[in-house]
Amino acid sequence: MKVPTPNLWPLARTGQRWMLQAKRREAMVDGHRMVYLERGTPSADKPTVLLIHGFAAMKENWAFWLQKLPRDWHILAPDLPGLGESDYRDDASYRYEAQALRLRDWLATFPTSNIHIAGSSMGGAIAAVLAHRMEPAPRSVTLLNSAGIPEHADVDIDAPFESDRDEILIPRDWTGVYRMFNTVGNGKPTVMGIAMTGLLGPDLLQRGDALRHIFNDMLADALAPARYLGKTTPPLQVQWGDRDVITPTCCVDWFRTATPEADIHVFPGVGHLPMLENPGRSAATLARFIDRHQQ
Repeated sequence: MKVPTPNLWPLARTGQRWMLQAKRREAMVDGHRMVYLERGTPSADKPTVLLIHGFAAMKENWAFWLQKLPRDWHILAPDLPGLGESDYRDDASYRYEAQALRLRDWLATFPTSNIHIAGSSMGGAIAAVLAHRMEPAPRSVTLLNSAGIPEHADVDIDAPFESDRDEILIPRDWTGVYRMFNTVGNGKPTVMGIAMTGLLGPDLLQRGDALRHIFNDMLADALAPARYLGKTTPPLQVQWGDRDVITPTCCVDWFRTATPEADIHVFPGVGHLPMLENPGRSAATLARFIDRHQQ
């Protein structure tokens, strides 16, 4: 008889939240119950920083940053609709545009316009769209190894897009979970990757249908961010790992032409997730950028 693998993630998630001194909150967003972490309170003279996680990820991906970012900042880290503790609906759209509009409407409920946005991977693509759909615009936007960025200048951003990344990002068994957590970094097995395999595997393996739905919606307008990023983009920072096997480092070259004023940082020896692989350097890089664009 097969023994079920226990899902220890809910207990670990609660313990982590207490350590971070963050509060778990809920909001209704476009028919979804959205769960988010909040630390601090909105203030005219302190930034509100929205952290948007990537595909098959969750708000807890930002835990290392929450340890390192200033304690007097107001920080919001949601589980995107469809992922984490937030509701998934099989009749909903999870395209970048749809997710950005949900976050826009939710942000409007907070009494501040001093907002800065940072997004990782899929969250970066959503952040790029959101930055251009908010009114007023955010003070700054930071993209970490963002999805939705062309790999070379002559890509037709409106053409149908195919990707084989689902082989890595949608695990079907424990081998797939191990491959996922030890590939999205710098491509080599790590202690953290092995630990996350055991901790998050049971949760991920239950989400196959939802992840396939969200992945297909991403592909339906895969390069949407590229239509937004340009001269009208708020102050932009780009963080990238030079060992990324999910969103190749050559994508950085596209920013140098499309957004030549961008503050670009390529971290050596880092893969797809700078906020997990080198949290000290990536958080400090963000903090300096936000400080420059507070006024």
